[in-house]
Parts: sequence; structure tokens; C-alpha cells
Amino acid sequence: MVSDNFPRQVEEAAAFLRQELAQEPAIGIILGTGAGGLGADLKRSKSIPYEAIPHFPRSSAPSHAGKLICGVLEGKTVLMFQGRFHAYEGYTLRQVSFPVRVLAALKASHLILTNAAGGLNPLFQAGDLMLIRDHINLLGNNPLTGENVDEWGPRFPDMSQVYDPQLGELAEQTALELGIRLRQGVYVAVKGPSLETPAETRFLRFIGADAVGMSTVAEAITAAHAGLRLLGVSVISNVNRPDAMAVIAIEEVINMVQRAEPRLSALLKGIVAKLPD
Repeated sequence: MVSDNFPRQVEEAAAFLRQELAQEPAIGIILGTGAGGLGADLKRSKSIPYEAIPHFPRSSAPSHAGKLICGVLEGKTVLMFQGRFHAYEGYTLRQVSFPVRVLAALKASHLILTNAAGGLNPLFQAGDLMLIRDHINLLGNNPLTGENVDEWGPRFPDMSQVYDPQLGELAEQTALELGIRLRQGVYVAVKGPSLETPAETRFLRFIGADAVGMSTVAEAITAAHAGLRLLGVSVISNVNRPDAMAVIAIEEVINMVQRAEPRLSALLKGIVAKLPD
């Protein structure tokens, strides 16, 4: 028996959404910085602001709308989170991954995570899409810290295949059909909000990362614990070259992601269309 209120809060949020939604979603999509436009493609959609959902955190990051949209995308019932939460906003990693817990409580089977990331691989270009094949957790904590809820998942979940290989192959196939260049690589999460120094950039590349950001990994760990099939896609907003670091502002990141968004949306819609009902 757990000693805090977190499981109760998850169930109360899920119960609220069961009453609000026409049917429980099969697929969850969490959209990252600058990538909220896909919500316009949902049919028969209903929008719920985060502040209306019991115990939901508030999103304060730029370009994160802070609303939940339920609707039909390519014939599938989808729950789309326009805006996520980050450790640098002061949230614990449990709070950061709260939407994933709620999604699992609603019996969803698939989760798609997107983010904006700085490229570390020198072969990447700004605007590229990267399929996340693996990740490195440098957030300084883990969303599973604390007493385990056995009904949610095992105390020591296996992490050998956090990102579903079959979904990765489906993404590759879909990108090929659409003529979209889809890179592949390892995503590393740091806490932020300061961006990386040249020395940190060199270190992150040395340990095997291809892209760096401040999100996604806590949600991915939680999804693995909950048994969700997971796909992750990064939009490379810029490429960090430690010997010639360029100054970058968040406005430039958002602008680049918005320019790449039509390709990201096409890819995600193509993937969703091929997922089982």
C-alpha cells in the first residue's frame, strides 16, 4: 500500500476524463515545443484545458498550449496533449509523467512522444526528424522513485526496449513512403533550463547521444513501466558543434520546429493510420 495520494490523484483525473470523453482513447500523443498544430487535424474533437482536469499540472513553457484534445485521427481515437511539463518548471518527475499515468489508467495501448531537440550528431541538419531508438537519463532522478504501485507495473522494469522496435520499423516504412528523411539516434535528457556549454555538448556526444533535450525520458520510463507501446520522434531544432557554438534563442527553436511541423504531422498521421484499432 502506497503512502501518498498520487495513485488517487491519477484515478480522479482518469475518472473525470471518462465522463468527459465519448470513448476511451487507444493512442496518446504528447506534443513538444512548437508542435501543437496536429490538433487541428483531429475530427469530432473536444478540447479540455489542463486546469479543468483534477490534479493536472500547469504548463508554463513557451508554445505549450496546455490543453488536452480528444478526437479521431486517421480513424483512431486519440488523446492529444498540447503541451507537456518539465523538471525545470519545478515539477517532480512524477508530476512530469502524470499524463502518461492517466493515459494508462484510461487503458490506452500506444503512446507517441515528440520533442524539440538540439542535434549532437554532426551529420544532422536543423529541421531533421529523428526516430528515438534509445535514451540516456541525465535528469538527476527517476519518475519511479518511491514506493512502487504494483498494479501499475513491476518494481524493476526492464528497459532493454523502451521504444517499441516494431513501431520504429513502422515509422521508417511510413517515412520512406512519404519521402521524409527520418534520422535515427539516441536522445539524452538534461534538466535545463540553461542550454549546454561547449564542454557539455562534447561530453554528451562522447557518451553516445545524437540529440539533447529537456523532456521525454521521464515520460518514456513511465510508459515502459506501464506497459505502453512507445514511439518517440525528435525535431532537430539546431545542431550543436562544440568548437563553433552558435548562440540560439528559444524563439529560433520554436520557429524551426514550426517549419518542420508539416513533415512531422504527415509522419504521425501516416503511422497512426497503420496502428491497430
